[in-house]
Amino acid sequence: MEPNLEKPLKAKERFETEFSCSQSVLSTLAPELGVDEETALKIASAFGGGMMRHGEVCGSVTGALMALGLKFGSTAPDNEEKIREASQELMRQFEETNGSLLCRELLGYHLIVPKELEKAKESGVFNQVCPLLVKNATALAEEIMLRDK
Repeated sequence: MEPNLEKPLKAKERFETEFSCSQSVLSTLAPELGVDEETALKIASAFGGGMMRHGEVCGSVTGALMALGLKFGSTAPDNEEKIREASQELMRQFEETNGSLLCRELLGYHLIVPKELEKAKESGVFNQVCPLLVKNATALAEEIMLRDK
């Protein structure tokens, strides 16, 4: 089954209306996984900019991983095969498509450094690059989750 673009576009629009990348992805995917949008926005709020602008794993990816956790996660210590496989697939595909998993590499700026953050804002990467990453991560997560139905 081919995923449609409704959710990826919704996540992209959320990002463009000032939610972080991680919030945009998780809050779009979470409601059908048993978590309301408000709770999802709160859970994902510390992961934008590669973990509060530290430039680590892209917030779009962490939002998507949280959604995969809701779908495939386990409450049993020895039952992690599904979430591991789904997470590794998402991360591999995202990196292949976008060239990196790291926010600072994807954007070309290290957002925790005030001068770098200002340069990033001036460059337009938040309007040009980030919405595409949000859309891509949402689409990948949705595709992986749909395959399991």
